[in-house]
Amino acid sequence: MDGRMTQHVCEHLRAVEDHLVALGHPITYAGKVWSLNCRFWIYVDAHLDWDDLKNRFAPDPCVGMHQNDDPKSGTEKGLVCNVDHDGIMGYL
Repeated sequence: MDGRMTQHVCEHLRAVEDHLVALGHPITYAGKVWSLNCRFWIYVDAHLDWDDLKNRFAPDPCVGMHQNDDPKSGTEKGLVCNVDHDGIMGYL
């Protein structure tokens, strides 16, 4: 991907998306993912530090942490919006 997207994550996660792009972390995927309960997720080539992101952005209570440790389905760690069903994922 060249970093230019026409769709972005919801307002609850947008500041985090903008921050990661400004830091130069490449977006490796953007779109619909594995579940019908997911609207728009982006994956970045970076480790996402939950504590730093929580302290830096004080996300809305609808934003939660997500981590998948199963190497068979693909490990990931990031933030999800439980209202809009968007997500920002990085690697473990």
